[in-house]
Amino acid sequence: MKNHCRIRPNLQLEPLSNQWYVSLPMLAPIPHAMVISSSYIPIMESYVEAPEEHLSLSQDLSMVGGPFINYDIDRSKEISQLLEHIKSSQKHLIELSSAIKSFALKLNSCANGFSLESEYNNIPDILKGYVELVYDMSNRPSMRFIEPLLYKSKYYSLNTQSVCCSLVNEDKRPFVLSTPRLLDDSRLQINLPFKSQYYDDLCRMREIPDSFSNIIEKLNVPSDKINLFESFIEFTNSSRESADYKGKEIRIRYFGHACLLIEYGGISILTDPFISYDYPTENQRFTFSDLPSSIDYVLITHGHLDHIVLETLLQLRYKIKNIVVPKNSGSIYADPSLKLLLHHLGFSSVIEVDELDEISINQDVQIAAMPFLGEHHDLNIKAKVAYFLTIQDKKIYIAADSSNLDPFLYDHIRDLYGRIDVLFLGMECDGAPLSWFYGPLMPEKLDRDKDYSRQGSGSDFKKAIAIVDSLEPSEIYVYAMGMEPWFTYVLGLNYEKNSKQILESDQFIKECNRRGIQSERLFMKKELILELSEGKKQVA
Repeated sequence: MKNHCRIRPNLQLEPLSNQWYVSLPMLAPIPHAMVISSSYIPIMESYVEAPEEHLSLSQDLSMVGGPFINYDIDRSKEISQLLEHIKSSQKHLIELSSAIKSFALKLNSCANGFSLESEYNNIPDILKGYVELVYDMSNRPSMRFIEPLLYKSKYYSLNTQSVCCSLVNEDKRPFVLSTPRLLDDSRLQINLPFKSQYYDDLCRMREIPDSFSNIIEKLNVPSDKINLFESFIEFTNSSRESADYKGKEIRIRYFGHACLLIEYGGISILTDPFISYDYPTENQRFTFSDLPSSIDYVLITHGHLDHIVLETLLQLRYKIKNIVVPKNSGSIYADPSLKLLLHHLGFSSVIEVDELDEISINQDVQIAAMPFLGEHHDLNIKAKVAYFLTIQDKKIYIAADSSNLDPFLYDHIRDLYGRIDVLFLGMECDGAPLSWFYGPLMPEKLDRDKDYSRQGSGSDFKKAIAIVDSLEPSEIYVYAMGMEPWFTYVLGLNYEKNSKQILESDQFIKECNRRGIQSERLFMKKELILELSEGKKQVA
């Protein structure tokens, strides 16, 4: 029997904690505790009580992204068992969440501008030593959590972490915020913490063959699951052909949503990685096989579940040299440190950048972090930046989901950096209300009218065209719309022709083209070549 093998290109690896899909930064200790108690448990309790209602609602396309478990058969017995297991094994996290919410409400009612020193006596025992009580400059009280201590405590557990392996042959998957992953005969669960380097060994086998016996030993595959694991691999001694770019110009490949691969002069930069698996489909896309052998810099714009994706990052960790994340103060638990989190997930070189910080890769390539307004429901979230890339004589602005709340910001950027050659801008301008993502973290529910007034939206036509007026880009690409079918399980979006996001971006593209600016809305797959001025081109 041949011993060397590669993993199949359609081997799906889903990161789980307590059998729920891990969406970062919800894995950080405080958000994780609050999501378990305020989201996962209520959803499972609702399902056990009325599985037929969940089945009915999950078939309604207009309800995609709602709090309904997405299984097409009754699995209430398994859900009930998982529910009881979580209530028992995660009791300490449930108690932590309850203490945070109750003390936050108490602090809000009793702190009135006088010294907070006496309030330390009232901190619940479970929180003592983990928080500092503070006022903001308007004398509103809050708790600042000491995150590094929490990662060293029982509130960050490695033994709940696992990866579920299965072969995928279609884009459809159950929605991640509503549906736990249950095992069946086609799925293999690897019970190793995410920081384990054995995942690197497995994922490297997408390109370079390794020993079959060695990998099943490293992953501790049970003897009765070896045949299943064997179906995930193909026996071969040959490596896959390298996808390294050797051209003279700047090449930009669109991998879907906010994921761009920018290559020049042997340098590779990947933004907000979210990569599709490779399987037969009419919807052509770039996949893992289209990535270079190493990635010099991964740029993360912000901590929403469609921009920092552990499922992809874990599979790329072995080839990532540096990962760049926005810096934050850790002042609120809804905004955990991405650097701290990634370090605990096994990423060695994590670079924090604040607004206007610059990274000089070499004399030809520089990265600057830009202010990012909007899309965060008016919360004081600091972990968010756009990126400004200067490559030789080209200026590329990667704006993510920036909402142009204050056009003067872009006037200032133009004054500092000059006009832009290429702009990538998200226009998901009819986003979810505050409660959709941040609701489980809030001590009390917000009134519905207030909740829906604080949507997580990017720029609409008016805001986007104002950015164009300021930056005067030569080319504009609307991206980060979540239109690709393999994003539905994360975003729950189901666009129609008259959806606001489509109408607004259509109007924007039409106006840009009328002005003589090359513009389009990216979808599925796109390759752009930016030609440099004579004298600036690299020698191949």
